[in-house]
Amino acid sequence: MENNQLLKDRVILVTGAGQGLGRAGALALAARGATVVLLGRTTGKLEKVYDEIVAAGGPMPAIFPMDLEKAGDQDFETLAQTIGYQLRRLDGILHCAAEFASPSPLSQQTAEEWQRLFKVNATAPFAINRACLPLLAAAPEASVILIGESHGHAPTAYWGGFAAAKAALEAYFRIQAEEWAGQANLRLNLVIPGPINSPQRAKSHPGEDKTTLASPEAVAADLAELMGPEGRSRRGELIEWSAGA
Repeated sequence: MENNQLLKDRVILVTGAGQGLGRAGALALAARGATVVLLGRTTGKLEKVYDEIVAAGGPMPAIFPMDLEKAGDQDFETLAQTIGYQLRRLDGILHCAAEFASPSPLSQQTAEEWQRLFKVNATAPFAINRACLPLLAAAPEASVILIGESHGHAPTAYWGGFAAAKAALEAYFRIQAEEWAGQANLRLNLVIPGPINSPQRAKSHPGEDKTTLASPEAVAADLAELMGPEGRSRRGELIEWSAGA
């Protein structure tokens, strides 16, 4: 594990930390010295990531199990209060949690499916940021990163509720970035990773040769850089990630 300590003494919340890009992001942030709060639905997966970070010599993480589909305002307030009470600060949030539905015609999609997709992909990032804002605003330098999706940026047929929810996330990003523009210590960016070898990609493109895709670890390394002092000049940007860029 790389250990350049550029995020030493910072506390960063990572949602969807149990697998895929969230797991890779948590490991990359911990490698830079951050104390990571691992949020996800499945405790067992979070515990494995916890063990990986500790085994690699990273700061001891915290685990916060939460089902974002079922969470309400009080749950998000409890999350923020717990971080404030136990860790005393919050310097950043990496929003990797996602709910995915396989592509299908709109005629086959349900209101319940759309509600689930919007709750996890659009409502939860807003609600977490809102609940955690007092902690973020008190940080010397806070960075929040949203993870967008190419079909939300440019919706196409059959991507339905997932694309609509990610498009809503992008609209939220633009509103929130403008509202935070006057706060020098608080920045927000949205990253669209493109095709990567992730559990979501395995569901959407099951027959694809995944060896040709970028790894979550490659994206995570750049996300950790964006989160830290190297990304200080970037705020309110929609960043379409590509390997080596």
